[in-house]
Amino acid sequence: MQTGSIVILDAKTSEVLAMVNQPSYNPNNRSTLKNSHVRNRAVTDVFEPGSTMKPFTVAAALESKKYLPGNVIRTAPGYFRVGRDTVRDTKNYGNLNLTDILVKSSNVGVSKLALALEPEKLWDVYSRAGFGSLTHSGFPGEVSGLMTDHWKWSDIDQATFSFGYGMSVTSLQLAQAYTVLANEGRINPASFLALDGEALQPEQVMEPAVAKRILKMMEAVVSEKGTGVKASVVGYRVAGKTGTVHKSDVGGYSEERYLSIFAGMAPVSDPRLVAVVMINEPRTEAYHGGQVAAPAFSKVMAGALRQLGVVPDDVPRINMKRLHQKIAEHVRPAQDESSMHAAVGSHL
Repeated sequence: MQTGSIVILDAKTSEVLAMVNQPSYNPNNRSTLKNSHVRNRAVTDVFEPGSTMKPFTVAAALESKKYLPGNVIRTAPGYFRVGRDTVRDTKNYGNLNLTDILVKSSNVGVSKLALALEPEKLWDVYSRAGFGSLTHSGFPGEVSGLMTDHWKWSDIDQATFSFGYGMSVTSLQLAQAYTVLANEGRINPASFLALDGEALQPEQVMEPAVAKRILKMMEAVVSEKGTGVKASVVGYRVAGKTGTVHKSDVGGYSEERYLSIFAGMAPVSDPRLVAVVMINEPRTEAYHGGQVAAPAFSKVMAGALRQLGVVPDDVPRINMKRLHQKIAEHVRPAQDESSMHAAVGSHL
């Protein structure tokens, strides 16, 4: 890979529990120091989020009351003309309901949803989730990404925004947005400092019922039939969304250079952690988010949940009592979360 970042946030508070970037540097060995290795890429570098934006487009469709989760969208024959441009899927998925649009990651399906909504309504959902704004972490050099105003959108802009092209985000910003889906529609400013309960400033930015519904839909993405199955964690219910982005190039987008992304949370029954993995130009034959970023998410999330002593929520009920007893005996929650940094860094 050329570069990569992983961010882990507390799903309830948006506290930064772990953050790592590659390439990095050893401050004790300045002979190899490069300026490009010093900056915190998860906060200062932007990228197009690709399909990790689709849950927010589906949320806008549900909030509009024009759609229900079971409504069917026709995506045949696998492409969709928008003026002189064409939106394409990797194959013809036929008729899809809203959950299947996320499970199959259909550009055609989500574009049709977006274009059926008023531009300002769609923009409002994105904006409330924090896109186009600073996370208010206070980190030096943090950037806000880019999201143009809705009155400047053409139809193709509205369509491509729905699957994460034409806008830019940071890894921290994307992770903070996913806390909205994990925290019943509430958002907190991201914080690099530990917070007590009185310091929290939650804001309700999405209908709780909609956030819960999207969370359930994203759990299907991590099932055997979804693009994010490799993000699964043994013993835990996981929800999330893959993203595979063609990198911008002179005159358009490259057909050979990609970003691989996965954003998600666990455990679904009561989300504790939100994580974003972004791999810039994976140097393997595989390049899709579900093939590259999702496995890294799985390994890091498994270690993080274990470090914090989070009780598994995906085991047979008959064993739950015994499991709770074993965890109480053998797993001690981390007294501080700094040890998680090393575990995260080992997977980049």
